[in-house]
Amino acid sequence: MASSAVNLLSRSVSKAHDKFTQIAVDAVLSVADLDRKDVDFELIKVDGKVGGSLEDSLLVKGVIVDKDMSHPQMPRIVRDAKIAILTCAFEPPKPKTKHKLDITSVDEFKRLQSYEKSKFEEMIKQIKDTGANLVICQWGFDDEANHLLLTNKLPAVRWVGGPEIELIAIATNGRIVPRFEDLSPEKLGKAGLVRELSFGTTRDRMLVIEECANTRAVTAFVRGSNKMIVDEAKRALHDALCVVRNLVKDNRVVYGGGAAEIACSVAVSDAADKVGSVHVCLLEKRWDANFRG
Repeated sequence: MASSAVNLLSRSVSKAHDKFTQIAVDAVLSVADLDRKDVDFELIKVDGKVGGSLEDSLLVKGVIVDKDMSHPQMPRIVRDAKIAILTCAFEPPKPKTKHKLDITSVDEFKRLQSYEKSKFEEMIKQIKDTGANLVICQWGFDDEANHLLLTNKLPAVRWVGGPEIELIAIATNGRIVPRFEDLSPEKLGKAGLVRELSFGTTRDRMLVIEECANTRAVTAFVRGSNKMIVDEAKRALHDALCVVRNLVKDNRVVYGGGAAEIACSVAVSDAADKVGSVHVCLLEKRWDANFRG
């Protein structure tokens, strides 16, 4: 911890260096393989949000995603979550060729609407049949699908980016599903708690996935009064993580600030006192050169 703290003292986060030091140490030790002396940085996500102060930064044993539930009436907390992780579009299938659909009457429009609704209901049934109680989708879906998800009591999150999808799959031991037909209970991710994190009086919310099946995935969440402070704090935290990672790989420490040079000079001076004749002058010159740099 001391090595990591020294790294943060000269940074803009120096006033909260104790907090950031503890975050860095806990994050690395959470994902470190001490037997192999290896640290997988892919399991550590560093995220940030403008607002609050540096002291409000925290380490989450799980994943934080900059998204919220797709419908405001969906539950904000899901316990014992079984997560369907989808990379397929939540929409009726379309031909893979150029196509054009002409609707010339009200009846034809109603038939199309009924077809879309039946496809949405079929997709929701496939999800619920696996036992999932939360959907995380890489793509978006329209208001009709969103309403059907709400009426079927199936909370959903849409427009989740590819890296976040992969991290969620790693953290929850789930499988990324590219087609609804491939869904099965074995491919669901599992987490003890999924909740929305709100920020004061603003409407900003983020999704927090905690108590994951793979407890090694962690997220360092940085807060700051403006974007510049948040970005600088993230860079400083990354450097502190690298310091702790290096100590896990090799815990030998070489002191800085000229300490090594002074130690060498003192050793040469002590040796000169024990040597007679002309060699003393040579050792004293070497001692003087080391001491003066």
